[in-house]
Amino acid sequence: QVQLVESGGGLVQAGGSLRLSCAASGRTHVTSVLGWFRQAPGKERVFVAAVTWGGGETMYSDSVKGRFTISRDIKNSTVYLQMNSLKPEDTAVYYCGVTTGRLNIATRAPKAYYSWGRGTQVTVSS
Repeated sequence: QVQLVESGGGLVQAGGSLRLSCAASGRTHVTSVLGWFRQAPGKERVFVAAVTWGGGETMYSDSVKGRFTISRDIKNSTVYLQMNSLKPEDTAVYYCGVTTGRLNIATRAPKAYYSWGRGTQVTVSS
């Protein structure tokens, strides 16, 4: 079982930057995939980005591509989400989740993930 703890959220003005962290403890494996999702009030949880633990391959949603960067630090068992050029519509609770396998269309579905952190709030003011 993998335990995940997110941090780094906060309040930022539009155009600003934040870096989220997801600390993983437990049995991360070379086949693990770590993903970031976000959920705005009254809306479903949606995919933001994912990275493979072994090879570092990445995948992004169209809404964040070119603005957000996902990376992993294997030594410290941490996944990061660098968020630049933030917009008010990026406001949400951001969650980190873990699954296994390769990056494909299934990676974008929350139901594919078997463990989640508690989330960190990101608020972007206009």
